[in-house]
Order: sequence, then structure tokens, then C-alpha cells
Amino acid sequence: MKFQVCKRQAFTRLPKCAWIFLFFTLFFLVLFITNTLEFQNKMKTISIFSRPAAVTLSTDMHYDFCKLKPLSPKEAQEEDLLLESITWPETPPLSFPLSLEKTSDPDHSTFTILPKRGGGQWRIGDKLEVMINMKDFQGRPKKFGGDVLLARLHSPTISAGVAGEVVDHLNGSYTAVFFLLWKGSAQVQVTLVHPSEAVMELRRLNREHPDRIFFKSVFQSGSVTETTTCNICLRPTQKSLCNYTDLHTGEPWFCYKPDNLSCDARMNYFNGGYQQSITTMEKLFKSGVNLKVSIRASGPAGVTIFPRMKGQSKEKSSSEESGPSGYYYQDVWRGLGGTKIHQFNTSSAITQCLKGKVVHMYGDSTIRQWFEHLTATLPDLKEFDLNSEKQAGPFMALNFTHNIMVKYRCHGPPLRSTTVPAIEMHYIANELDNMVGGSKTVVVLGIWAHFATFPLEFYIRRMLSIRRAVVRLLSRAPDTLVVIRTGNPKSLTCFLHSSTNSDWYTLQQLKVLKAIFKGLNVHLVNAWEMVIAHHLPQELHPQPPIIKNMINVLLSYICPEKDG
Repeated sequence: MKFQVCKRQAFTRLPKCAWIFLFFTLFFLVLFITNTLEFQNKMKTISIFSRPAAVTLSTDMHYDFCKLKPLSPKEAQEEDLLLESITWPETPPLSFPLSLEKTSDPDHSTFTILPKRGGGQWRIGDKLEVMINMKDFQGRPKKFGGDVLLARLHSPTISAGVAGEVVDHLNGSYTAVFFLLWKGSAQVQVTLVHPSEAVMELRRLNREHPDRIFFKSVFQSGSVTETTTCNICLRPTQKSLCNYTDLHTGEPWFCYKPDNLSCDARMNYFNGGYQQSITTMEKLFKSGVNLKVSIRASGPAGVTIFPRMKGQSKEKSSSEESGPSGYYYQDVWRGLGGTKIHQFNTSSAITQCLKGKVVHMYGDSTIRQWFEHLTATLPDLKEFDLNSEKQAGPFMALNFTHNIMVKYRCHGPPLRSTTVPAIEMHYIANELDNMVGGSKTVVVLGIWAHFATFPLEFYIRRMLSIRRAVVRLLSRAPDTLVVIRTGNPKSLTCFLHSSTNSDWYTLQQLKVLKAIFKGLNVHLVNAWEMVIAHHLPQELHPQPPIIKNMINVLLSYICPEKDG
């Protein structure tokens, strides 16, 4: 009977205890699931591990396969303002199948030199305005803007040239503005780089195909090797990912995990190729038709410039906002405003300037050009063999007699290069944070060409990361000299060139770069203007006379002319 009584008592009390226990169990279970989902959502934005880790992407939902590293609220606001400031005009969508009839045609388009305001002769210090009117292939005026145009004023007989500023009036007309800086005859040259319709396609490619250039890495352990695809942007598959996000900078990089090896087994990094069949708009990128084609003048294409009149105020061009940074005269670059550019025409003059200096060069192959120029020009600057890969480095050259060291290292991924050991892929911000700095230290930066295929937000974040490191460096060592080389226009002959290295991409990066480093104690070498203004063809790697002028600008920053 006692057993039965106890059994009935237990049975009657059990539901209360069970319900309380069940309530708390369910509560903590819901809390755990909520926190887990929140954590997973954060991880989809960026994942940072103390060592390469394998993660699996969900494929049963929409997934943004480009991972942007998070920004502080202040930098996020700055990014929004940057993107707003460089917003490109919209172009009405094209009909299918694609016809060029309503697109910009350089052959029907013209430019006209406008009369001088107030009349009279053109003189040094005046501003020359040129009206550009764009028409389509049927000869009808365009009604909207967005074409990519380059303008140059030049005098072939004296090897003089200056880049013009092009203003888009958003109605099919544009104004190119030139500063008149030398006397004699001068010719206007206007070039259509891309019709506005092509820009829309370039923007679409960066949004929908940021992985059109892809990269690979070899993984090896003993005799087992595997090769997988790597990128900032990797599309979701059933494969797990190896996460190589940099711990210090937060810069993202991923590889598909090899089937039989760990993420720690990565050996190298190299350019894997280019995706095909990503557009039906090849007609918008035809050399000689609508890709880097000159526009003719509707009247005289040149003017005669007379000397400055007595009492005429000198034109102080150049803050970067109000005018050109410089111009060529007799094939020599002359700066406008700021540091006076002087000529280092002998190896002894360059050596004397660099005496006692350590020059750190970081960036892409256009910065490597500068390293190669110095080692070729200075017979006593001997390159030390580090057994490095020819394109990527690192490189080092020494002059023991004058205590000079010049170093070059490529920037971190993405980098379209031949095979580079994974351990040699360093981010510029990390390099700067490991630098002591000081009056004997020169830092040269150039990073642009390898970011063209990605949404501009990636370039902004990389520049913000480098800026933070530059600020820290100048804070602990204010006498450190920091010089930044901008991107430059280049030869474009087909869709492939345009989709990977368009001048429009470079122009957007140039605007971002100037804005991000504005107000800091850094110096710019405006390669964009130096290539446009020169008479030599525009190339990704400018020809030696242009490089020599760029080096003179760099050396003028290192060894400025003393007052008196």
C-alpha cells in the first residue's frame, strides 16, 4: 500500500516538475539557436581565424559571394560619401540584339575651341575651353552623358603637353578645360575611351563577375599535391573554403579546400586565368570604332599662345582640384605648385640624393619599374640576389659606399602574377606597421591595376587600411617621407583589355585615392596626367622617358630644393 501511495503521489506531482523543467529547457534551447544563427550570419560577412580554417558555405539560399571586410561607422560613412562623389551618370538600357546605332560614335562627334572670354589673343595664364558634342552612329546628338573622354593640349615641335579636365554636362555635351602654359602653337586632342553604354557593361561585370580573373594555389604534403581556385570572391559550392583572411588588416582571401589536404598545406599563389563568355556586348569595345578613338575638330584644332602681358597675374594652377599637377616642356615634366621638380640627369646626382636613405617600394609592377630604373641607372647600386621570382620579388639593391638601400615588394593579393610563394604575399599595411621610419626612410606606394575587376568597395577598403598604417607610421616617425604613385591610362585594343584594365576603372580609383589621402603628409606622383600629357603611346608600363620624369618627381620630394 505504501508503494502504491508513493506511486500516486509521484504521479500527481510529476507534471508540475516536468512542465517547469521543460519550460527552462526550451528557453535555453531557443536562446542557443538564436545566438548560433546570429554568429553564423556575422561569419558570412567576415571570418578571421588564428590559422587557416575550413568553412562550408550554404548553397540553399542567396549568397553574396564577395566578402567585404567590416568598417567602423566613421569609415562606412566615408565610403558612402566616396561612392556618392564618383557616381557615374546612368545610361538608358540598350535593346537586344545589340545595335550600335544609338551609342556614341567618335566619327560623328566633334569638338570646338570656344572663343576667349573677353576676346583678344590667347596668352600664357589663360584658360582654353573646348566644347565636345557627342553624336550616335546615325549622326543624332546624344541626350545624356557618361562617355569616358581624355583631353590633351600639346605642341609636338617643342615636346610640350598638358592634360585637360573634362566636365560632363549630362546632356551629350562636355567641356574640356586647359591651362595655357607655354608660348607658341598648341593643338587640342580629344579621345573617346568608352561610350557611356560600355561603362554600364563594365560596371555590370564588376558587380556580377568580380571573379572573371581567378587565381590558384598548389597544396602539398609529401608526395600529395592538389590545386584549387582562390579569390576574394568565390562562388558557393559544396566544397569547404580555406579562410586566409589576414588577422591584422582583416583583408579577405579564400581558396576552395583541397579534398585530401589541410588548409595549412598551401604552397604558392598564381594567376589561374580568365573566364570566357561573360558578355554579349563585345561590339561596344571595338578598336578603331568606339575604343580609344580620336574625335575630330569642327573648326581649328589649335591656337597660338602669346607671352604673358605686363601686369598680367600669374596663374597659380594647381591644387589638384583647380588645375593640372604639371606639364611637359621640352620633354621635361614641370610641376605646378608645391615642390619644384628639378632634374637628376646623372647617376652621381641621384646617388647624392639617395645617400644614407632606405627606400621601401611596395606595390604592383608599375612600382617595380621604378626599382628597375634605379638599378639600371645607378652602376654602383647592386642588386642582391634573393632568389626571388622575377615579377613579384622581393628585391633588394645596395650601395655600400653611400649607404643606400632600395627594396621592392609586391602588394598582397589580388595579384595577377606568375607563381609566388604563399609566405611572400604580404599586405602593405602590415609592412608599414613593422617599419621604424624616420628622416632616412622613404616609402613609395603604388597599388591599383590588380583591383580593376572587383567592386570599388574592395579598393576603398584596401586604401583605408593602408591609410590607417600610414597615419600610425607618421605619428611615431613624422620625418618619414611617403610618396604614392597613381594609376595611369593604358593601351586598350579589345574587350579583354577593357574588362580587366579599363581606364574608367583607373579613373574611379584615382578619385578615390586622392580623396582618401587628402590632408595627410603624403606626396602624389600623378602618373595619370604624366601619361596623358606625353606624346608617347599610353601603356600600362610607361616608356622610359616618362619613367625618368616620374623618378625626377620622386627624387625632388626626397631632396627638395632648399630656399636661397
